[in-house]
Amino acid sequence: MKSKIVCLSKNDEFKEILKGKKSSNKYFTIFFKKLSNKDNKKLNISFVTKKKLGSAVKRNKIKRKLRNITNEAVEKLSLKFNYSYLIIAKDTILRNNYSDLKNTMFTEFIKVK
Repeated sequence: MKSKIVCLSKNDEFKEILKGKKSSNKYFTIFFKKLSNKDNKKLNISFVTKKKLGSAVKRNKIKRKLRNITNEAVEKLSLKFNYSYLIIAKDTILRNNYSDLKNTMFTEFIKVK
């Protein structure tokens, strides 16, 4: 079953999450925090890719990979739906394959739990 993923939309939400806890590795940085006005039945997560990573096609490909890995993580791990997540991609994400990214993201989500 595919869970409902909702992106952060307001600037205040981004600023609030950036003040929260942080977990970082060589591929991406995950910021996470509990937001008070959040629906606990939906996963609130956003993916950020900076323009220096490449063209729009490359950035969208990175976001699709991260979104797909997140959907798998929701099915296999019990992610906390009461948290909001912000994932910022780094430039090393372009040079690695899908399985490395998946393993790294799973370990980071386990750390967050």
